[in-house]
Amino acid sequence: MSKTIHVSVAWPYANGDLHVGHLAGAYLPADIFARYHRLKGNRVLMVSGSDSHGTPISVEADKRGVTARSIFEHYHHRFLLTQQKIGISYDLFTHTDTVNHTRIAQDIFTLLLERGFLYKETQQLLYSQYEKRFLPDRYVEGECYICGYPDARGDQCDNCGNLLDATRLINPRSKSHPDERLIVRETEHYFLDLSIFTDRLLHYLDVHEPHWRPNVVRFSRNFVAEGLRGRPITRDIDWGIPVPLEGWDDKRLYVWFEAVMGYLTASIEWAKNTGQPEAWMDWWYNPEAEIYNFIGKDNIPFHTVIWPAELMGIDGIYNGNSPGLSLPYDVPANEFMNIEGRQFSKSRNWAIWLPDILERYQPDAVRYYIAATFPETHDSDFAWDGFFNRVNGELVATWGNLVNRMLSFAWKRFDGVVPVYDTLTEADKAIIARSEEGFEEVGALIEQVRLRDALAACMALAREANGYLDVRKPWSAIKEDPADAARSVYTILRVIDNLNLLFAPFLPFSAQQVHEYLGYDGALFGVQHIESFDEDGRAHEALTLDAAGAIGRWEKRKLHPGQPLREPAALFAKLEPEIVEQERAYLGAPRDEREVVE
Repeated sequence: MSKTIHVSVAWPYANGDLHVGHLAGAYLPADIFARYHRLKGNRVLMVSGSDSHGTPISVEADKRGVTARSIFEHYHHRFLLTQQKIGISYDLFTHTDTVNHTRIAQDIFTLLLERGFLYKETQQLLYSQYEKRFLPDRYVEGECYICGYPDARGDQCDNCGNLLDATRLINPRSKSHPDERLIVRETEHYFLDLSIFTDRLLHYLDVHEPHWRPNVVRFSRNFVAEGLRGRPITRDIDWGIPVPLEGWDDKRLYVWFEAVMGYLTASIEWAKNTGQPEAWMDWWYNPEAEIYNFIGKDNIPFHTVIWPAELMGIDGIYNGNSPGLSLPYDVPANEFMNIEGRQFSKSRNWAIWLPDILERYQPDAVRYYIAATFPETHDSDFAWDGFFNRVNGELVATWGNLVNRMLSFAWKRFDGVVPVYDTLTEADKAIIARSEEGFEEVGALIEQVRLRDALAACMALAREANGYLDVRKPWSAIKEDPADAARSVYTILRVIDNLNLLFAPFLPFSAQQVHEYLGYDGALFGVQHIESFDEDGRAHEALTLDAAGAIGRWEKRKLHPGQPLREPAALFAKLEPEIVEQERAYLGAPRDEREVVE
């Protein structure tokens, strides 16, 4: 029975390049999960986009002396190229500065206001007399009043993860003018009254707790237990979605309020782009649909409490006869991936930037190492010696070597076709059966979003296949018993065919290569394109997936004797030991200026 799966992926701020923490936290887990469900034959919609209006973009624009729009457009384009290169298979990767997103976000604001879920209140905010403006939270830093972390942001502490009130920071300072003494002034804003939704949210958490990760449940329940209060949804800035009220021209919708709506608005945009304007309802007004939000742990309350509250409030805005808008079924938030034992820091360039690493290493090598060290249950670490050891010792030596030596052997010694055999031995049948059992074993782990364990199970099967070869030794048998060599080579090609599909969600580029080496035609997953969509006369770039011609299926393979093979080549490049110290030396060094915005 096929399922309807929505994969909602965190929206990155378009103020700088993507780094390995982004990949480990949300984008690669979401991609693996979506690719698996597509292979299963489930109906999948995977969406995300650039967060165009976050204050980090304005901060970066001020620092460089350019407009916020130029910053966002520059990095949005780089996001498209980077994610296409690393193989993140969105059905649509858009952004929040589209006409579509603006219209729907303003409609939702208006509806919530009409239904009494919003209220207006005077608020005290930090004000810069030097800049003559209220400072949005990301313009402010200071000591966290909860844990004492000295560099907490005005809205959230990266150390303890708590959401913060910037006016309560100890010794708050402006990021632009850190020596200025900030003052507190009053300003008027609209608030979302979260307390109205307390009972419904508690029921929602009760329903989903059994299949949520413990850290997500704990964080969410603590957030509600502290008492839900009104949260401001407008702010004093000039970059963002205008508040749709007369007299509020100098204010914009708060980014946290409108960005999460992107999962819905991107679905609507996707449907329009495909010529099926109602298709998005198959996910959002379908009680059987499962919506997964892939995020980092710092975004948990926004997706388990605040976004569900918004959905409860806007229920029925697009379909009055519906059973209700779908709430997130699961929020498999990952912990953080540190780098060489230290926390990521953009200001100190303590980061591994994806555009950089993809210039030097194969995308599947990067995907493999990060997936093998996913921070699913606790923070993990990207270490260059770990990258070197896992890529060479596992990806190259175990899986790559298995594929290359046996496909090369079959190509050379069996005239470029899958060997024809007489009968299989019990050992042959057993290893084929073991590889076929992997579809259930690995599939079950992926469905539980235990992706690190799923990849480990794939690699364990590859080791078993190598162990089989060590016993059967077809390279020796072919001299004295060609029929026995034919049996074992046919057997191992059957196993490789099965294992290749098991690895495919994790290693899509090399999986396509092996698929073709084995003599198959067509694309396993479809083809990605960067397209320009014209929306109400305004064009914007987006990453899309054309999966119509995809032929992959999550089921045991039936490789036929006599099937023509294609000449193989090595799948993965072996790494040299020098890369460890070279890459470590690169960490923290000044980055080149390829990302400078004109």
